[in-house]
Amino acid sequence: IVRWPMSVIRLRGKKEEVLEAADVIYRTWQTYSDPSVDIYAKSGTTPHNTVTPIARRRAGLFEMDIVLRNNRTSREHPYGIFHPHEELHHIKKENIGLIEVMGLAVLPGRLAKELDILAQYLIQHTKKEDWDPALLKHWDWYEEIRSRYTDITKETVLDILQHEVGQRFITVLEHAGVFKRTKRGKQAFRTFLRKVQEKLS
Repeated sequence: IVRWPMSVIRLRGKKEEVLEAADVIYRTWQTYSDPSVDIYAKSGTTPHNTVTPIARRRAGLFEMDIVLRNNRTSREHPYGIFHPHEELHHIKKENIGLIEVMGLAVLPGRLAKELDILAQYLIQHTKKEDWDPALLKHWDWYEEIRSRYTDITKETVLDILQHEVGQRFITVLEHAGVFKRTKRGKQAFRTFLRKVQEKLS
């Protein structure tokens, strides 16, 4: 298990060993359900579980990270239970792809301009009624930032926003993780791994 906001299993070894283990993980995950952590492999005949594989060579061995994914939706989370939830859509609404899974935030182009305006609002303590209506989606976040930082200046505002966007992106990845990094989530992840190990032995 890789210590990462998403649920990642790392394999390392000879090519054939890694491929065999990866195939077992993938096939096991495809049909795996654990209601205790809201994971269901299917809704009727619609499958939900898949993986994002990331392969590389390191020190003469093959290494593969297998990121467990689930695309199930609910009334509460129509874009996906394991997808950025709506309170983060002002930053990231789009699907989480390979590059994001690996930790590089690919943020929508609109955000750069919006952050420049938000920086001015933070410096000037702009009242809500004076905001551009298109930026009101950031209001709650703006208030959180204002409550966390007592001295926001022209010199510090961009560093603050960069840090806060990074924190939001970590939460985006946590939402996309199928086994949460909680006590219950870690136990459920270990239960899944035991099932994989049984098939490999």
